[in-house]
Amino acid sequence: MKKEYSNGEVIVVWENTKCIHSGICAKGLSHVFKPREVPWVKIDQASTAEIIEQIKKCPSGALSFRMNE
Repeated sequence: MKKEYSNGEVIVVWENTKCIHSGICAKGLSHVFKPREVPWVKIDQASTAEIIEQIKKCPSGALSFRMNE
């Protein structure tokens, strides 16, 4: 299953089948990535740059992003 979240500038893509639940996303940006909530990505709680930098740290590639056109 693939989910997408957008703040108007960036689209965050989460692929649950790739997720290894390392928690790096939640540890790095706990106000954005809240695995115990639905929806679990609160994309409006950080800047686009902060979100992109945290996504780049995802060890499994479950989180990715693309810029809105």
